[in-house]
Amino acid sequence: MFSRMKKLVVCCGAIGVLLVAGSAWACTTTMVGKKASVDGSAMVSHTVDGWYDHRIRIVPGGKHKKGEMVPIEKNICYQTMPTKPLIKMGEIPQAEVTYTYFHVGYPFMNEHQLMIGESTWGGREETFCDAGWMVIEQLQVLALQRTKTAREAIKLMGEMAEKYGYGDSGEALAIADPEEVWLFEICGPGPLWTPESGKPGANWVARRIPDDCISVIANRARIGEIDWDDKENFMYSENVKDFAKEQGWWKEGEPFVYRLAYDDPDSQRHYPICGRREWRFFDLFAPSQKLSPTAGIYPLFVKPDEKLSVKDIIRLNRDSYEGTPYDLSKTLAGGPFECPVYYRANADQRPEGLKSVYWERNISVYRASYTFVSQSRSWLPDPIGGVLWFSEDMASTSVYMPIYCGVTSVPKAYSEGKRHVFDRSSAWWAFNFVSNWASLKYNYMIKDINAEQKRIENALFSSQKSVEEKAQGLYKQSPKKAAEYLTKYCSENMDKIAKDWWKLSERLIGKYCDGYVMTEEGDQENAGLPESWLKAVNYGATSNPDDPK
Repeated sequence: MFSRMKKLVVCCGAIGVLLVAGSAWACTTTMVGKKASVDGSAMVSHTVDGWYDHRIRIVPGGKHKKGEMVPIEKNICYQTMPTKPLIKMGEIPQAEVTYTYFHVGYPFMNEHQLMIGESTWGGREETFCDAGWMVIEQLQVLALQRTKTAREAIKLMGEMAEKYGYGDSGEALAIADPEEVWLFEICGPGPLWTPESGKPGANWVARRIPDDCISVIANRARIGEIDWDDKENFMYSENVKDFAKEQGWWKEGEPFVYRLAYDDPDSQRHYPICGRREWRFFDLFAPSQKLSPTAGIYPLFVKPDEKLSVKDIIRLNRDSYEGTPYDLSKTLAGGPFECPVYYRANADQRPEGLKSVYWERNISVYRASYTFVSQSRSWLPDPIGGVLWFSEDMASTSVYMPIYCGVTSVPKAYSEGKRHVFDRSSAWWAFNFVSNWASLKYNYMIKDINAEQKRIENALFSSQKSVEEKAQGLYKQSPKKAAEYLTKYCSENMDKIAKDWWKLSERLIGKYCDGYVMTEEGDQENAGLPESWLKAVNYGATSNPDDPK
């Protein structure tokens, strides 16, 4: 198992054990068209991989008075981080009517089954505009409050960004409604833009994902050549081509490829820290494509070999390249207990010649704030048809639980809590604690964790049909009764799951401590250490090689 590690470290560039890339880039986001899913759901998923606000808050919609204004702010996604206060950029007129939406680090759902997942792609430095009011999570808030469909959301976000200026790095949003799934990519107008310039304050494009296809984005722009005449499948900003021409990123007579024009060329050329995750998505769900893990650039979308379910995307979100040459848990990097968690080394700690090199980037990572998989279903009333399967912290050691878009509240354990202070009343800390404790003896503890995941999630999926049938019956009587039932059902599940995970943490502490495994009979068994690992770390040597062993 560990005999190949020395070769891997020496030849890391050959198979990508360590990768050149920006360490801040995080989220993996997927899209599934309604004809590519097992039940006709349009789906998106998002792994929110960094310190972002994990708290779910339901913001009610309603009617608003003429003249009412709303603030436009930056740093919305960091509101559990004390060092990132909100920055008010200005105010814009409120809409006459707004819809109820679910506010979290990156707001993800509204009452009309509109779902949004995010992925940062950075882009060229020349596009950044500090004066721009809009950042990606603020655009998500506006879209979820003011629109019902993916097309409406894209149109509104594009208009808002063009009018008020886009002041964020290059970003992408996977957007689903019950009928369609789209990928929206946006970057700024450059540092010289002002509202008085008369030019659009953003450069963006959106591409519809075919109903029978699946897609993925992992921190680099993915939309390719734009078909200017295909209004059914493309939307774009007014100045997107002219700005690229002015900057010298595109010439007349050449195909206009958005990702090549606006993204950092390095991310499009090699960046396996991004491309490897895209490859893994296709490797799992479209193996017949036989895509190479080192190809670099992958199709925006493909038809899956088999239709996908929520469980399939959950599997992806928990992936650490198991069964591939990129699974570092099976090398010395994984330690004696095959742990797939690799903490980031600071640049000044890395060996000479490897200062800009990073570990292989798993899809499931320790620093996740939360992850989700959403379903939008056209054959059900909105409050029942929209369901988001939510998990706190690292996906591989957490549980997915349903939250219907018709619910009116979530438990305090999920809507409150700090990230910089340990708190047993916070559900996030239950999952984070289990994740951290598991890293001590991972290949032992993950079996206990997987068993609990299976027990809880199988029960939730098994009851989904009956729950929704009951909700439909109540909805026919009164939409309010259906909402009350679903709210009670989701809240009870969420509270119980948090309590179960705290109980699991206590079992893991008692069962695995001091290098031992405690049996049910009360015996203490020494887990020991693998012979291959002991050889790899030169077991038997002392601090002074001349001293007797």
